[in-house]
Amino acid sequence: MSISIPFDNSYARLPAQLFTHLNPTPVSDPKLIAYNAALAAELGITDEGSEEDLARIFAGNDVPTGAEPLAQLYAGHQFGQWNPQLGDGRAILLGEAKGCDIQLKGAGPTPYSRNGDGRAWLGPVLREYVVSEAMHALGIPTTRALAAVETGEDIYRETALPGAVITRVASSHIRVGTFQVLAARGDQEGLQALFEHAVDRHYPDAGSPLEFLNAVISAQAALVVKWLSVGFIHGVMNTDNCAISGETIDYGPCAFMDAFHPMQVFSSIDRRGRYAYGNQPDIIVWNMAQLATALVPLVENREAAVAEFTAAVHAMPAMIQRLWREAFAKKIGIANPRPEDEKLVTDLMGLMGKQEADFTNTFRGLSEGNARDQFVDREAFDDWSETWEKRLESEDNPTDLMRSVNPAVIPRNHRIEAMITSAVQGDYGLFHTLQDALASPYDTPKIFPDLLHPPKDEERVTATFCGT
Repeated sequence: MSISIPFDNSYARLPAQLFTHLNPTPVSDPKLIAYNAALAAELGITDEGSEEDLARIFAGNDVPTGAEPLAQLYAGHQFGQWNPQLGDGRAILLGEAKGCDIQLKGAGPTPYSRNGDGRAWLGPVLREYVVSEAMHALGIPTTRALAAVETGEDIYRETALPGAVITRVASSHIRVGTFQVLAARGDQEGLQALFEHAVDRHYPDAGSPLEFLNAVISAQAALVVKWLSVGFIHGVMNTDNCAISGETIDYGPCAFMDAFHPMQVFSSIDRRGRYAYGNQPDIIVWNMAQLATALVPLVENREAAVAEFTAAVHAMPAMIQRLWREAFAKKIGIANPRPEDEKLVTDLMGLMGKQEADFTNTFRGLSEGNARDQFVDREAFDDWSETWEKRLESEDNPTDLMRSVNPAVIPRNHRIEAMITSAVQGDYGLFHTLQDALASPYDTPKIFPDLLHPPKDEERVTATFCGT
């Protein structure tokens, strides 16, 4: 075969109730859209084939040597409601390379598809490719995009849409919901095996379920603060979309804010704002409480475990607040924040919210000298700025600090939608432009200046949608 992947399939050696072995369903006419050669090299993948060969592999038509394809089982709370069995309804894990999962998404039906076709259409595939790689460039833990392929087949949602498959890479696809399904079924043996596997793979220093829980809590707290710091809204923070590794996973109705609003929602299915921008810290605490509940059966003294796990979860909001304070202090040029600096940040964000200032351009503008332009009431900004500038007098190199944490360019919703519209018509130019610009988000793009601009009124995206 023209491609060699150094597979070592540790997940496939776990108890059989955690997955179903099956191959991807072949497609009629696979064509390669994109291949992440740099990521492939990191995974030890060697490639001597043509684009046609790569397309067949990453569409699922050819299964690479050494792969053990499977669909994973999990459960989860979806918008707070318990669903006792979910699973990979359109994703198939080929195996692991260099400790990372390689998974085809949109690879056909599985036993967990719930009467779905197991396919993905082109739009969500391109969104996930662009946004996940942008998140990586921003320094935010995330799944990665290895390849995207057209299938040559239409799939049907409300209308006929072009089909596609994305190959994504993650340090694992183990979710809070993976633990939940075993705990809910009273599967002590399976739960213990999953726990040991997750510890070995992600947190080898965790010697007990409590230490494991604390490690996951720390990773998730850091992740959500990073989301907040760039104005990212995940959109579907269900426990089945919450990875144990602390990586961002499942880019469905995700979005980056333009005008700042603390309770901004884009997801068309989040009708009550459960996963709004400002609710994300509370929701990740809720998700960790569900993980804690699933881990209790692993401890012999369950009463003591409940007390210890509850204390760990209850300590999480203060941890998030501390990390938020540190992250947003850096965004205004303060390396070592004092308690009173939190008010400086919240005062600025209060002004941003009242005047619908652009989130990204306001923070970036603090280091460029043009943040004032984002406000209608510029005198109000000037009053805030006077206090801020005095505070920066005691800081070293605040401008460099701000430029290192405030991106100039993000994958704005209207650009993503324009990219998808063009791609459906066969034009991938904007897809490649976004890929190039977003690879260096902290640099002001010299050849793509229009990517810095918020949407015009007629370009605004008010709702984003899942790709199922």
